[in-house]
Amino acid sequence: MKLRLEQLASSLKKGLAPVYVISGDEPLQAGEAADQVRAAAKQAGYLSREIMEADARFDWNRLGEEANALSLFAEQKIIDLRLPSGKPGAAGAKALVEYCTNLPADTLLLLTLPKVPLTSKWIKALEKTGVLVQVWPVDERNLPRWISGRMQAAGLRPEKGVAEMLAEHTEGNLLAARQEIEKLVLLYGEGGISQEQLLEAVSDSARFDVYALVDAALAGRKARCTHILSGLKGEGIAPPVVLWALAREIRSLANMAAHMAGGMPVSQAMNQARVWKTRVPLVSQGLKRLKPGAWSRLLQQCADIDATIKGAGSGDAWLMLEQVALAMAGAETVQGLWSSRK
Repeated sequence: MKLRLEQLASSLKKGLAPVYVISGDEPLQAGEAADQVRAAAKQAGYLSREIMEADARFDWNRLGEEANALSLFAEQKIIDLRLPSGKPGAAGAKALVEYCTNLPADTLLLLTLPKVPLTSKWIKALEKTGVLVQVWPVDERNLPRWISGRMQAAGLRPEKGVAEMLAEHTEGNLLAARQEIEKLVLLYGEGGISQEQLLEAVSDSARFDVYALVDAALAGRKARCTHILSGLKGEGIAPPVVLWALAREIRSLANMAAHMAGGMPVSQAMNQARVWKTRVPLVSQGLKRLKPGAWSRLLQQCADIDATIKGAGSGDAWLMLEQVALAMAGAETVQGLWSSRK
């Protein structure tokens, strides 16, 4: 049976299924959904819990062995199975199907994993046997409403604009939003929260780090680049640290762009550069945005910035770093040196 996240609580009150699958890429909501299942199971008498981390070296025979193991006191137990990759492999798929075919008594299986296709035989078997909950990220449009609901559940009454302001501060990071709400409760207690109180209490949860800057540039988010750089400078981050991150990424992109200009397929160029799977969409955006020559010129500008930082060149290093990041994002600035049309 497939349930929406908001249906899980009422379903648990009606009784427990033998299998629960929590699938999704939003860590806060997925974690809270799993917590709901564990809490309901504990209340129902499932006092023993066996945690299994199914990584690439996991022995799937353990699942069957644990399912068939008899407790000395015949306790009800939870098998808390975590599959970080979302891919059980042939052995895992077979083990999961067999588990559903021969359900053990007094045992609840809780499987948590990332978002996966629902067409595989093993996931269909789990869904047919128990409950499948798909966790979807909260989109930008609905984030203020989600935050407002969380604040009200915590006993806070946000004034107009507060939820929107907190959404802008946390930028879709639900865990950061929850932490800021908890902080507001500690600081002010239950009751109304004004925009002024929020501004006083909320730390910038955007995580102004150099990796976020690189990702923002590749995504073409110019305003975000400027915002992050301002935060890095304000927090006293040394310019060489920022330059290192930008230059490393630009050098990699310049090499990939050169290989692609020579006829190499983009997938092969990325594999050769060891681009992580999760970063393929961002890197693809960058490669489409600028031509090989533009990446080479950006790399030369990084060398100029390095000279400026060391006192061998003129100019403002922070301004130059901003110009490089904006050029990566697609801004045709800085005397036209990095225009993608050249």
